Amino acid sequence: QVQLAESGGGLVQAGDSLRLSCAVSTRPYSNYYAGWFRQAPGKSREFVAAITWTGERTYYADAVKGRFTISKDNDKNTVYLQMHILKPEDTAVYYCAAEPTLSSGDYSTNPTSYNYWGQGTQVTVSS
Repeated sequence: QVQLAESGGGLVQAGDSLRLSCAVSTRPYSNYYAGWFRQAPGKSREFVAAITWTGERTYYADAVKGRFTISKDNDKNTVYLQMHILKPEDTAVYYCAAEPTLSSGDYSTNPTSYNYWGQGTQVTVSS
C-alpha cells in the first residue's frame, strides 16, 4: 500500500528557510514521480514543484522558481522541498504526492494525476 508522510513544516519569519520531507512507501510499486502542492485557506490546491522518478528533471511554479528546490533520495524513499526566502504568501498546507510510473521521464503539475497523497504539513510565514 502506498503511503506518504510529510514533516518539517512550522512557523517562520519572512526571508527564512525551511525544508519539508516526505517519506514515501510505494509498495508494491518501485518507481514513482512526485510533486509538492499547497493549499491556502479559501483557495484551491496549487502546484508547487514536481520531479521525475530519476530526479533528473524538475519543474516549478513561477511563484516559487528560484526559491524552492525539489529533490528525491530513492535510497531513502524520501522527497524533499527546500524552501528559501520564504514570503507570507507561501503560507499554506503543503502536500506531498506520488504516482507510480514505468517511465523515467513522467511527471505532472496537475493534482488530478496523483493518486497518492500525504496528510499535509502547515507552513506559516510571518511578515
